[in-house]
Amino acid sequence: MQYLSFDLGESGDGLTTLEAMASTSAAQHATVMAEVQQVLDWAWRQFPHSHGPVDDGNLWDHDLQVTVEQGGWCAVTLTLTGSAPFVAEFLATFGETLE
Repeated sequence: MQYLSFDLGESGDGLTTLEAMASTSAAQHATVMAEVQQVLDWAWRQFPHSHGPVDDGNLWDHDLQVTVEQGGWCAVTLTLTGSAPFVAEFLATFGETLE
């Protein structure tokens, strides 16, 4: 990954939040979105029937925010919330993307 690096946050209820943000010019936006798609494609392949609110017993959920800032800069925030099995697999695959 060239643009996305994830911060790991743990809550007391056994859930972990993985959040990445990238702010780039419009010229790099497609590359950032390709990285986002790579992560989401992996999650859907590895945990295909367990996406949704983790409070409802699902293993993972995500939130994607894309905004265009002043001067044409694009800000992308990808937040993944996951259970221990999801996070373990994520770290095995994308551990190098942690800050």
